[in-house]
Amino acid sequence: MDSIDNINLYKDTSLALMLAAQQRNWEVWYLEQHDIFFQGQVFGKAKLVKFNSSTLKYSVVEEQKIKLNELNVILMRKDPPVDATFLYTTYLLEKLQQQGVLVVNNPTSLHSFNEKIVATEFSDCIPPTLIAMDKDEIVAFIEQHKQAVLKPLDGMGGASIFKVTHHDPNINVIIETITKNYQQQIMAQKFIPEITSGDKRIIMVNGEPIPYALARIPKSGEFRGNLAAGATGKGQKLTAQDFRIVEQIAPFLKQQGILLAGIDVIGDFLTEVNITSPTGIRELSSIFNIDIAKKIIDTIESML
Repeated sequence: MDSIDNINLYKDTSLALMLAAQQRNWEVWYLEQHDIFFQGQVFGKAKLVKFNSSTLKYSVVEEQKIKLNELNVILMRKDPPVDATFLYTTYLLEKLQQQGVLVVNNPTSLHSFNEKIVATEFSDCIPPTLIAMDKDEIVAFIEQHKQAVLKPLDGMGGASIFKVTHHDPNINVIIETITKNYQQQIMAQKFIPEITSGDKRIIMVNGEPIPYALARIPKSGEFRGNLAAGATGKGQKLTAQDFRIVEQIAPFLKQQGILLAGIDVIGDFLTEVNITSPTGIRELSSIFNIDIAKKIIDTIESML
């Protein structure tokens, strides 16, 4: 995961999972990417951590170099971007998976499926979508749909997302900027006006949805439904259309070994399938008085 010292103690999903594991007396070892290395086999400079259930602060019980194939399960919870270092880490995790270690999520899927592009596997669930770096194609798409959202393929938290209209005077510089001077593919999607009612995060655990969504409602003057961009989280029951989307995605997630996913739905449309480090379980657990972290750990335990 990312640095444990920089997480939000009251919102971080990785912390919730560590606390749930600790509650059943599992040993919880913590590593960052730079702690993992290969020398004949995969090792890690790991810290055995213990959390105070009241303050949520942690202490390091011990620190040692361990053979990572001696662990029962490894949760890969590194936030995007999925850069070269992230990919190399998944290759090492694949070696451990081949030796019988349960890796969540499946490292092969983590390096095979981009969170934005993977949504195109479900073409009848997504809004009109373009993936391109060519200026003429992007401009034509915007002109066809009048309003579009442009976003990088490796971003998170609403960073570098633009809403553009077909008569926007800044359209050329926006495309130039987001494609890094036409050298990088981006995603363009038709703007969905129902974003004012929220960008719904639906948590999937081993193909099964939590029956509630966290609708992230943009703040005034914003269109981005991201908590990191100032959106407000509101709990909602899943709608019939939400369940229809979930039913189409569930078999794929199970087949690809994606035990924990966060799918994003705006209006009637699927927009993303988050598989690297899905978040939102703390907020949903609090709103609806359910323990999603326990359900995830229960599921992991049943697979061991």
